[in-house]
Amino acid sequence: MEYEKLLKNVYLNISKKESSCDRFEIKKPIIIYEGKKTIITNFFIIADCMRRNPEHLAKFLYKNLASFGEIAGDRLILTRKIPKEIVSQKIFLYAEQFVKCKNCGKPDTEIVEDKKENYLKCLACGTKYILTKI
Repeated sequence: MEYEKLLKNVYLNISKKESSCDRFEIKKPIIIYEGKKTIITNFFIIADCMRRNPEHLAKFLYKNLASFGEIAGDRLILTRKIPKEIVSQKIFLYAEQFVKCKNCGKPDTEIVEDKKENYLKCLACGTKYILTKI
């Protein structure tokens, strides 16, 4: 009986982890334009929700948006003006290629470096795929 009281007390006192996203949610980019530059102001939140390295996502966007850029603080700054819809499409494409499992479709994956290759390993079904280089 004492154990159950202690357990209830623990559950009542545990603080719930606040998250900026659901289990898997692709956040829409918040974009502002400064002259010819495109700035994704919530870039780190997008990468965090996908559980991916921001540098990996940035490299993908540079190539697929044909733009140079830099990470500055929590933002990604691209050197040319790019419509919001195109940026959103490329972020969704990144999730399809580097986050979702091709076998079961779940986002419970991680990128694993093994010798010379990078793999997408699904934590749900155990499938392992060789990733294409960015």
